[in-house]
Amino acid sequence: MSDPLFKGVLPALVTPFRDGAVDETAFVALVERQIAGGVHGLVPVGTTGETATLSHDEHRRVVELCVKTAKGRVPVIAGAGSNATDEAIELVRHAKTIGADAALVVTPYYNRPSQEGLYAHYAAINEAVQLPVLVYNVPSRTSVDISNEVLARLSKLPNIVGIKDATGDLPRASFQRLMCGPDWVMLSGDDPSALGYMAHGGHGCISVTANVAPEQCAIFYNDALSGQWQGALEGQDRLIRLHRALFTDASPSPTKFALAHLGLCAEDVRLPIVPASEASRAEVVAAMRDAGVV
Repeated sequence: MSDPLFKGVLPALVTPFRDGAVDETAFVALVERQIAGGVHGLVPVGTTGETATLSHDEHRRVVELCVKTAKGRVPVIAGAGSNATDEAIELVRHAKTIGADAALVVTPYYNRPSQEGLYAHYAAINEAVQLPVLVYNVPSRTSVDISNEVLARLSKLPNIVGIKDATGDLPRASFQRLMCGPDWVMLSGDDPSALGYMAHGGHGCISVTANVAPEQCAIFYNDALSGQWQGALEGQDRLIRLHRALFTDASPSPTKFALAHLGLCAEDVRLPIVPASEASRAEVVAAMRDAGVV
């Protein structure tokens, strides 16, 4: 495979709020901090960006702000998923219009389509918009799990270029790589198992932890991409507690607490997410110390 455009660590950016609205100033500062920390790309309005509770106007605005702030320094993969195919197409079309480099499209949730329905969903997006699309497979949230067989079919379509795999199923990654071919982009969506995913042939990770520790995550993925596995293992040991701590309460509340602790944004979340518990906060601060963030 030629060097993929989408590789290394790409933070699934939080969407900071203040007084009930998107805090655009804080968001721009967070994007600048990520780029300065050496991340390899940016992913606005994914799960961690609380896309489920953003209005459509807010969703579009956050993507636009991310693209405008990045100014082409790193690629932007815009969250653009929906459980309605027409709505997903509309969001992917918007991502293309404002200059995003790709779209991240989650498998349709709640309506639980068949494998053939999943294929048809992505095939329709492929036909409608000329923009690279990454399939986001996260069965713990969507109740559907797209098969490697369907992904192999999708990999033959020109605009379906890869996956964000949040299953944590490492053998699946090797089979998928063999089935989808050398140009299929493989990004983990599971920070704790991303070291193994990279060893199975993955190209990087769409990461929650990078919100908090961009420099440490960038070093880890640079080591893994260059085959410096001892360095990557040391990076894993430094970050593993933080990977876990950021999910000790409903995400992204622990991540927003961590960023607030660093003075980077308010810890405001939107219902039904509530602020992190005291136990979660204590674990996050300890993990940040382990990772060298504080």
